Amino acid sequence: MIITVTLNTAIDKTLSVPNFRLGRRHRTVEQTTMPGGKGVNVARVLKTLGAPVIATGLAGGATGTRIVEQLTQLSVLSDFVRIREESRTNTAVIDPTTGEQTEINERGPKVSEQEIELFVDKLLYLAKGASMCVFAGSLPRDVDIDVYANLIRELRRLGVTTVVDTDGDPLRRAVRADPEVISPNVLEAEELVGHEFNDDEDRVIAVREMAELGAREAIMTMPDGCFAYMRPEEPNGERCLYRVRLSAGTIEPRATVGSGDAFLAGFVASRYAGRRTADCLAFGVACGAESTHHLGAGLIDPDRVERLLGEIDVEQPELPAEVG
Repeated sequence: MIITVTLNTAIDKTLSVPNFRLGRRHRTVEQTTMPGGKGVNVARVLKTLGAPVIATGLAGGATGTRIVEQLTQLSVLSDFVRIREESRTNTAVIDPTTGEQTEINERGPKVSEQEIELFVDKLLYLAKGASMCVFAGSLPRDVDIDVYANLIRELRRLGVTTVVDTDGDPLRRAVRADPEVISPNVLEAEELVGHEFNDDEDRVIAVREMAELGAREAIMTMPDGCFAYMRPEEPNGERCLYRVRLSAGTIEPRATVGSGDAFLAGFVASRYAGRRTADCLAFGVACGAESTHHLGAGLIDPDRVERLLGEIDVEQPELPAEVG
């Protein structure tokens, strides 16, 4: 079983608005409303891929009820702790004429210490029947920034593999807790290592830097794929660098909201199935790319993912000599 943790769940609204301009009145030509938060998006893709998954986290008020009900309608197994304050609503506006997207994410509810304690108890109970756990997304208000780090340590004692996709201080603290895999995007990775990346050489160095901060393996997602510093399939093998990307011009993205979540779900599903490291990364890139065909996060067509696999290039670059 795979667990996904979403402490800052949401209802995600995605609006398609041609010729979007600030300060003007607009009408949508298409819209979707879905249960969201990064971990929920990951769970939805995992379910689509046929992987055994249960989504947990915090959900509050009428919005929280709606999130749980919609996940049930999608046949995604869930077990959330109900909290007093209302879960948030996030809005993404996609302009199909330019491809630009604007995201407005609410801060989320305040969460009490007692509510967090109830969640920790629930997660540790669920972890008894799980082999992997994905911690994804931001934290709601008043939640200790060490929460992911503390839970990673607890799950490691239970033999559960942990994967983290968050940013800022929660990511910095989580990395020190020795998670199996971290998966930030470029901006989140720059913040983590403390400098900007000017070219692919900088990005190659950065994924190793991220692993040296504490994570056993590190992935940095890119618009066209990812860089990764990971173990090969041999249990005791040396970690290797990977550059995985979709061939240029293969797809015309419709919306990129949630593509990183689809990537992570594809990677996790493959890792859970015991596939080779290169194949896990390639499958993740294919899932992330295919998701950009859809309006709304966490939506993929598995058949189209399989067709895209033939367009994925996997390379193993060398570290620059001055760093090695």
